[in-house]
Amino acid sequence: MDNVLVTGGAGFIGSHLCDFLIGKGFRAICMDNLITGNADNIKHLEKNRNFRFINHDISKHIKIDDDLGFVLHFASPASPEDYQKIPIQTLKAGSLGTHNTLGLALAKKAKYLLASTSEVYGDPLVNPQPESYWGNVNPVGVRGCYDESKRFAEALTMAYHRIHKLDTKIARIFNTYGPRMRKNDGRVVPNFINQALSGNPITVYGDGNQTRSFCYVDDLIEGVYKLMLSSLNEPVNLGNPHEHTILEFAELIKKLTMSKSRIAFKKLPIDDPRVRCPDISLAKSKLKWEPRTRLSDGLAKTIDFFKHQG
Repeated sequence: MDNVLVTGGAGFIGSHLCDFLIGKGFRAICMDNLITGNADNIKHLEKNRNFRFINHDISKHIKIDDDLGFVLHFASPASPEDYQKIPIQTLKAGSLGTHNTLGLALAKKAKYLLASTSEVYGDPLVNPQPESYWGNVNPVGVRGCYDESKRFAEALTMAYHRIHKLDTKIARIFNTYGPRMRKNDGRVVPNFINQALSGNPITVYGDGNQTRSFCYVDDLIEGVYKLMLSSLNEPVNLGNPHEHTILEFAELIKKLTMSKSRIAFKKLPIDDPRVRCPDISLAKSKLKWEPRTRLSDGLAKTIDFFKHQG
């Protein structure tokens, strides 16, 4: 049985990944300092003999005595609201955290997977975005702490692959949603759902014609798992290629929640991407992966989750 270290394992995606790995027969070692993660996400795993939790900041030296088959680096604030409040911690997670986890993987002779992001493409001038696109990023803007931490993390990961021959993978994760997202996450899915459920105005920034694509978390985790076991070392886009305008999405949330909320328009945030849609040709051809969950079905599960939150 391989031990798998999942940094950020108490977060939204990380906790689902721990569940999935245990279901596949791995032993999940979850590391999180709970700065944006939530202990409730992993509470159901506390007594599972194939699960272990370590409260630790990955920007500091990591010591694990266990053998490791895989190191999966998912630790980082991931919503604009979070990383604009704690930009230094975000930069540390992408730089020092990536360096520490890569060093650990090298010492343990483990395979390594970096959870990168579609934000490496910035406000893209190409749509949809293929892995070959270099991006259009403002390095000193309010989003730069996240965008550049992930771009640096990718560069460092590839350096370890080229110099130390470490078997590394890079997942460029596009907008993902599902149960265990934080109510006050600040991202569009929890924002719209909770505003609709409470009857408050649904806040659309700009004119609402900017686009996003939404991948259900179960589909995303399957893609991560296939990439983890693959022989690919270059970055791979993982996301849903079906694009929606934010205004269309707001109307869909209203319909699914049967909400009477009105839509309120606000000023577009600085450096907010106008388009965001993955080209998943590489994942389809090399991993035989593509999302299968219909948006309305995934949202129904997500809405049900938020209905039962305090």
